[in-house]
Amino acid sequence: MDIACFDDLLAAARAQTEPQRLLLVFAAAECEPDASPAQRAAHAAGEGGVLRPLMCVDKAPAELADFAALRREAAAAGPPWTLLFAAALSGRSDAAEVQRLLDLMLRRIETGELEGLIPFDGAGNAVRLSV
Repeated sequence: MDIACFDDLLAAARAQTEPQRLLLVFAAAECEPDASPAQRAAHAAGEGGVLRPLMCVDKAPAELADFAALRREAAAAGPPWTLLFAAALSGRSDAAEVQRLLDLMLRRIETGELEGLIPFDGAGNAVRLSV
């Protein structure tokens, strides 16, 4: 299945026979403090910068109506974000395993290791990032 938007991911997770957890990390795209004028201009135009994770959560697909509901929940829970990174965890996992995987996602986003993660913009559309 092609994942073009967050609601596609939600539908795919709901269709699985195994229980699913969606691991979600909300991040901001920021300009480095020591960025050159050209880098600052690129960032202002929506390109470049660094990713800074802001908050994370795990959700069962049944806990989410759709992307709009998740966006409202995130707005109430934390700071404004630029990108949402998602991964799915199949099968049953305890809280410690889920937290370990969320911590790993945070580190991977900070270091730009984004393979296996799906980034979504503020409208819930899947985006392609170049690193």
